[in-house]
Amino acid sequence: MIACLDLEGVLVPEIWIAFAEKTGIEKLKLTTRDIPDYDELMQGRLKILDENNLKLDDIQDVIKGIEPLPGAKDYLNLLREHFQIIILSDTFYEFAAPLMAQLGYPTLFCHSLVVGEDKKIADYQLRQKDGKSKAVEALKGLNFKVIASGDSYNDTGMLKAAHKGIFFCPPDSIIKEFPQFPVTYNYKDCFDQFIKYKKELESE
Repeated sequence: MIACLDLEGVLVPEIWIAFAEKTGIEKLKLTTRDIPDYDELMQGRLKILDENNLKLDDIQDVIKGIEPLPGAKDYLNLLREHFQIIILSDTFYEFAAPLMAQLGYPTLFCHSLVVGEDKKIADYQLRQKDGKSKAVEALKGLNFKVIASGDSYNDTGMLKAAHKGIFFCPPDSIIKEFPQFPVTYNYKDCFDQFIKYKKELESE
């Protein structure tokens, strides 16, 4: 039994929103909650970074001040008692390292950045297109039962691919579009839903 979790918005604050607040650039507050097309979102971010001469170091400096959401580490530890855990995220390894340390180094599948010698972010490299869904499908192919939880448009494929999917604090627009998934707004309720689904899958 494996629990697949999104990272930003579920366990840690949104990195781009924190960076937007630091720089004062409102458009950097857009996330996968707002724009379903990930490439469109990232190309917009890269353009803003280039126009404002912002580099990887600038983002990493902000990330150093980010802490997991209140209760996230305890929630993760509680889930570990019942599941193997994999974090499936559309963030980048160059961003995530300090956050993984604070969460006790859970397994993380995400993407990579293309960074020049001048530390400017030139591009990004997907580990795999639709990587969250593909990871869940691969785990199912290995005969694992998978329960997934996320909050954004880019998590819905993962939730559909899993045996069971759970929303955690999603925006209303996503709830209306995907009414098939139960909605939770705190770690206790989300954990309880995981355990409920675990028992259902074990009894099948």
